[in-house]
Amino acid sequence: MNVLKTWAGASALTIALSSGLAAEVSVSHSNDPTAPIDARLASLLNQERAGLALVEGSKLAGLVAGPQKTAKRPLFGAVATTSAPTRAAARKAAGGAPRVTDPMWLAAQPAPKGDQQFRCLATAVYFEARGESLHGQAAVAEVILNRVETPAYPNSICGVVNQAGKGGCQFSYVCDGKPETIGDPRAWDRAARIARAMLDGAPRELTQGATHFHTPAVNPKWARSFTQTARIGSHIFYRQPLRVASAAPSQVASASAPLRQSARSKQD
Repeated sequence: MNVLKTWAGASALTIALSSGLAAEVSVSHSNDPTAPIDARLASLLNQERAGLALVEGSKLAGLVAGPQKTAKRPLFGAVATTSAPTRAAARKAAGGAPRVTDPMWLAAQPAPKGDQQFRCLATAVYFEARGESLHGQAAVAEVILNRVETPAYPNSICGVVNQAGKGGCQFSYVCDGKPETIGDPRAWDRAARIARAMLDGAPRELTQGATHFHTPAVNPKWARSFTQTARIGSHIFYRQPLRVASAAPSQVASASAPLRQSARSKQD
């Protein structure tokens, strides 16, 4: 059936193009109702053969091939068919490690999520530094992660954040008696994105290995013997010498408590 349709279509076109066909070829006995069907079919095929003989080879090839199908273009651009890349693959495609202090890069990342360690880090960044710039918040995250890798401190993020000592909690929001209520969703999202990026391998290049920080409003004793490494926003950062690493783990909380208390008061 398809062959007959193709022949019929080609015949109609070639007859129209071939003005030199004889009158009996263009009409013949196709309108004679008394002619036998076989004879009429043979006549039609003879007409087709005669018409095709007058068509150029290139045009004939096009008639036989039929119309070419073109791929449909999507209305709204190409649709991805591959699965979502892993964070590591996304970082590689973006050109390296997470750029935690780049607001455009940070905003382009997937919604942050993770386990309890992730939440402990995000919560600490939120309550300790949500009013700071991206650099200031990332710097606080660096301090927590640096402590995790220092033998004098717990070897987990939650352990560092919740550590208590003779001087009270390391981070005052942990034991100030107030519920840890997230009152600023946008600030929480930013803190969580920073925490996620730091856990995913963002380079710690802001504080030079700092393990402590305080605000300019206070002057703790340990600041006299610790190496000052950076000053970012409203925090001054220090690196604790290894020889005294076990002597002052509980002093960082009191050094920045006034600012944190002010932040909590504003939220409440």
